Amino acid sequence: MNKKIAIIEDEANIYELIKFNLEKNGYDVFGTQDGNEAGILIEEKKPDLVILDLMLPNKDGLTILRELRETKDFKETPVIILTARETEFDKVLGLEIGADDYLTKPFSIKELIARIKAVLRRISSDEEDESIIKFDDLEVHQDAFKVYKKGELLSLTLKEYELLALLIKNKGKVLNRNFLLDTIWGYDYIGETRTVDVHIRHLRQKIEEDDTNPIYIETVRGVGYRFRD
Repeated sequence: MNKKIAIIEDEANIYELIKFNLEKNGYDVFGTQDGNEAGILIEEKKPDLVILDLMLPNKDGLTILRELRETKDFKETPVIILTARETEFDKVLGLEIGADDYLTKPFSIKELIARIKAVLRRISSDEEDESIIKFDDLEVHQDAFKVYKKGELLSLTLKEYELLALLIKNKGKVLNRNFLLDTIWGYDYIGETRTVDVHIRHLRQKIEEDDTNPIYIETVRGVGYRFRD
């Protein structure tokens, strides 16, 4: 799916120039030249990135940026400020409020597109990093269904991975054996708690430095297991 970009720019010729070039580069583009309409447009379209001029009729760009950063749904939406203002004060203020980048007029279309790609690439990288959970020398790559220890890929079976992922998702909580059986293996396995114990033992052999003295997966006697918080 193409990335959606909102242009909030009051100069029609600049708006059309940016829109034409972004569409030529495969982006879905929309916008407004009125500050009051910016919030409504962003709320409706939910863009992946906003190009925001500071000098706008009815509501200035810094106010719009501040409102975005105070709104739950858009506080993380990347914003590139585009303006004729060149004072250090405006630049610092914009970045302090939460702009991701800053470009002054006159500007190069190629540079603007390069900055857009850089911001979107960084945001994408940040999102990917969120799928990687790290515990000391252990890394769990949730999207890839892979676990690394000291950088080495561990050979886990699917059930071992599912069991580890469930424990991590509920880290700090004690999960009883029947819950683990029902969730990972299905209701038909209820009562066969040895299945859980065997998989826990195998997991410990793979992820722990000393599986006889585990630090990741704790046994809660008579109940079940807990991944340490």
